[in-house]
Amino acid sequence: MSDRFAAKSYERPVPDALLAFMKEGWDDADDEVRRLDVAEVAAVRRTALHQRFPGERLVIPAGLLKTRANDTDYRFRVDTAHVYLSGNQSSDAVLVVEPDGEAVLYFRPRAAKTDDEFWRSGRYGEIWAGRRFSLTEATELYGMRTRHISELPGVLRDRTLTRVRRGVDSEIDAFVPATDDGTADRELATFLSEQRLVKDGWEVAQLEDAIASTRRGFEDCVREWDQARQHGERWVDGTFWRRARVDGNDIGYENIVACGPHATTLHWIDNAGPLTPGALLLLDMGVENRSLYTADITRTLPVSGTFSTAQRDLYDLVLAAQDAGIAAVQPGVPYGDFHQAAMTVLAHGLEDLGLLPVSAEEALDKDNLAYKRWTLHGTGHMLGLDVHDCANARTEAYLEGKLEPGMVLTVEPGLYFQSWDLLVPDELRGTGIRIEDDILVTADGCRNLSADLPRSPEDVETWMGELQA
Repeated sequence: MSDRFAAKSYERPVPDALLAFMKEGWDDADDEVRRLDVAEVAAVRRTALHQRFPGERLVIPAGLLKTRANDTDYRFRVDTAHVYLSGNQSSDAVLVVEPDGEAVLYFRPRAAKTDDEFWRSGRYGEIWAGRRFSLTEATELYGMRTRHISELPGVLRDRTLTRVRRGVDSEIDAFVPATDDGTADRELATFLSEQRLVKDGWEVAQLEDAIASTRRGFEDCVREWDQARQHGERWVDGTFWRRARVDGNDIGYENIVACGPHATTLHWIDNAGPLTPGALLLLDMGVENRSLYTADITRTLPVSGTFSTAQRDLYDLVLAAQDAGIAAVQPGVPYGDFHQAAMTVLAHGLEDLGLLPVSAEEALDKDNLAYKRWTLHGTGHMLGLDVHDCANARTEAYLEGKLEPGMVLTVEPGLYFQSWDLLVPDELRGTGIRIEDDILVTADGCRNLSADLPRSPEDVETWMGELQA
């Protein structure tokens, strides 16, 4: 493997006198650390993983630092499967579950003060990049055995049947080639996704934490409405990001701050336009909390503080669709039911507006789907450590599966009328409306985890007025 495992990449020579002097006079004691709350539940998850693949070595990397420009890196975000199974959020680490079920975390601990790395390595040295954990600290923190990353190549040279979480660490991928056509590794990726379909109590609490922070972020944005109207989408984008950094780790995905026609671009992330009086502002944003669980909430707000009659009518239609979708979230029902419930409401509403070329029932037929011209996306997705969680799950376990208590998903219907759509009335062209909430499937129904954030047009107008006052 590369010198990454040796961590010796120093550039300019320095005098021997300085090399010697820099080894002296430092306190090199370990810090006192407390075991992570997630350590116990992560151990249970690793046991389930081992039981699915007994007698095999399972390799789950954290990921590598990524260059942003020249000699600067992006701030690191660990791979989801790795943090789910270990709690570790540092780069260059690799979790290995051995054939007997023992878990070992291989990572780059901080260098001793007698090692030049601590003051000469720009990527990993403590003086340059911050303090990393020692092996002793990490063992206590994560509740598992830890070893230096430099020992990993020797372990992986033993060609015990090994499955790798691929696409995360290019060096691990290259060092442990697939032994077949990749089927074994894909089975591992599938299990790691499906393992997260049902959230445990600890995970639900983390999502509630992220959602509460997201609510505060929305409130921050509305409180700064005067500055937002002056500076535009960029101000709202920055305001929410500040809340994400204060309360959590980061934003869970790129903010969508889309005013007027920008709201009809489903993944608008430029966030560079003005806030136009009389227009609607679509805000799709979520805080990723410090355990890396993310919320995903959308509200569509009137820039002037009140909806016009036409805007309110269209908003009410989307809200009715969302209400129907949420009502369809029940344990034991097919996953797709909530989408169909929401689309049925939208199709009939579009028929009432005179937009459909056929009846609503004909438009809802799978061989027609004319309504999708104005609502292109699905009505929701699983939510957790990833905003679009469990993406490698099998179709039969997810999209064609049934809802179970503990699943958390979004319900987010929307209507999007492009500025150049000649079938739409003039006053509605360039209008996009989406309403999104995070829903927990319970034993007897569902619970809207983000219900504290107003949804009805009346409540939205009151809420905006109170916060701006």
